[in-house]
Amino acid sequence: MASPENEGKHELHSPRAHNPATPLDESFDLPSTVDPSYLISLIRRLLPSDVKASECATDSGSATDKLKSECGIKDVTRLVESDVVKEMEYSDRHDDTKHIVDNDADQDSSRHGNGNGSQGGSAVEEIWEECGCILWDLSASEEHAQFMVENLILEVLLANLMVSQSSRVTEICLGILGNVACHESLQDKIPYTNGLVQVIVEQLLLDDVPILCETCRVLTSCLRGNEGVTWAKTLQAEPLISRILWIAENTLNLLLLSKIVDLLLAILESPTGVSSLLLPPLIKLDFSSLLVKLLEFEIGKLREKSFGRHDVLDLILRAIEALSTIDTHSREVCLDRRLWALVKEMVELPDKLEVSSSCLTAAVIIANILTESDDFALLLSEDVVFLQGLFDVLPFASGDNEAKNAIWSIIARLLALFQEKEISPPTLHSLVTVLSSKTELIEDELLDSPLQATSMTKIDPRTAAVKRIPDILLQWRSMVAKEEAKLTFTPFNINNEDVDKLLQICQNL
Repeated sequence: MASPENEGKHELHSPRAHNPATPLDESFDLPSTVDPSYLISLIRRLLPSDVKASECATDSGSATDKLKSECGIKDVTRLVESDVVKEMEYSDRHDDTKHIVDNDADQDSSRHGNGNGSQGGSAVEEIWEECGCILWDLSASEEHAQFMVENLILEVLLANLMVSQSSRVTEICLGILGNVACHESLQDKIPYTNGLVQVIVEQLLLDDVPILCETCRVLTSCLRGNEGVTWAKTLQAEPLISRILWIAENTLNLLLLSKIVDLLLAILESPTGVSSLLLPPLIKLDFSSLLVKLLEFEIGKLREKSFGRHDVLDLILRAIEALSTIDTHSREVCLDRRLWALVKEMVELPDKLEVSSSCLTAAVIIANILTESDDFALLLSEDVVFLQGLFDVLPFASGDNEAKNAIWSIIARLLALFQEKEISPPTLHSLVTVLSSKTELIEDELLDSPLQATSMTKIDPRTAAVKRIPDILLQWRSMVAKEEAKLTFTPFNINNEDVDKLLQICQNL
């Protein structure tokens, strides 16, 4: 992660105003079924200018033939010669259509310094952008996206990506592709468009934030799909892997950071075929250390009370959690002592409400670390503040049994360590203070989900934890009695009624 003093050194180009993928509930006020001929007319207007010129071409070497051969479009005439759309004018028939036009975008921007985009003059570019933005939003609907795919939208987008010099055109093309990729029934159509996967992946090499955001969105969806291995084979080249990690470490744009970490998370959570192809080159380039650096940066921002970064923090923790569960690669990240301190800090946060999901993930990571490292367990063995933090996280796991079991397993491990060691009186008082203050929480946990009978070989972590509590409470009472007899007892803020109630609850199980 670039440090504040180096902000100008590595920052990618700032994003222009652009149209994000529109959620269905915020989409245009259009009927559920749009006139098919209107959609075809919009797709037709996205054809690169040399293909449009081919309508009038008579020679066999026309641009249409070139598009057929290079992009795999087998029936361009469906778009450029159709009687249905030939005389249709978007501006005449659909003036009342609501759509978003990016008035702030630089229409003449070019990745190669050429002010003239591939679509011709500025007026044509404006029409192209308006039509592209409408298709971008309409493609959020699976029904509309299906019709677009059937009418060669993928081939048309590929043609534009291959010839366009306009960053805005590229962004819109990738935005439409991102929406198509979000539809499970359609995402597998993309790899079957000859050359499209390679062209999309190559967009990672550009220094343009909106393009990179949309590229990551396409890749994230497709890596999780049935054809994820096809994408992984294209991505596994070391320069591309290195580029992904470089963006993650150096971008100062929060949206791009979120997208790139989500892409890395998709690699970790994808089927085995994808992770087996992409994880080795990632690990070779110190992937686990990068994740810890990113986490360190975000927790630093959390200390500074920076708002709006909680989603990124959660994604990074989820990526670390996913990596910590992969047998062949978990040990390296689990033995990173920087990570120990960071996830422990998350659990001990006094105010967890706004980052509850992140605290819960941090607790699960700690459970995974404890399976790899006894040293970490010893480090926590007398940390009563950490134990209280675990109990504070527990209510956030109400709907997640896996996370709840992970937290109880840590509590059971810590209580066992407390019993095995000779605890000093102040530590024992602090421990009982925490346990007695959580009496109602423990009771509610047991009422919501009573303890189940367990076999001799497998003990439920909550059962193991709860059954250790009476011994600790009785040990504390014995110590108090001895101190009172010696007139050395120092009163602590412990409610004896809570101790009695907790003891009764645990002994009656």
